[in-house]
Amino acid sequence: MPGGRPRKYKTDQELKEIIDQYFADCEEKEDPLTVTGLALAIGLDRKALIEYAKNDEFSNTIKNAKLKCENYAEKMLYKGKATGPIFALKNFGWEDRVQQE
Repeated sequence: MPGGRPRKYKTDQELKEIIDQYFADCEEKEDPLTVTGLALAIGLDRKALIEYAKNDEFSNTIKNAKLKCENYAEKMLYKGKATGPIFALKNFGWEDRVQQE
């Protein structure tokens, strides 16, 4: 019998509906898409969000939601608002390096 608290979401579809509502709310309010905002919307902290992503049932839904947040940050680079998005993208694993030949 696994230990710990029971999962907040029983099905992937239930989780996906909450995530879709978060993105719709952000679009309506013209708010940025963020992983922290995503975690807050689904009632988890960032650490729990990472744990959900490790579960096969929820993995694709969480990965796609985080990818949508990453895509938002990347698009902001082209709107002249680079500092915040660069920081966010580095948290997604992007690197800022200079190559010398």
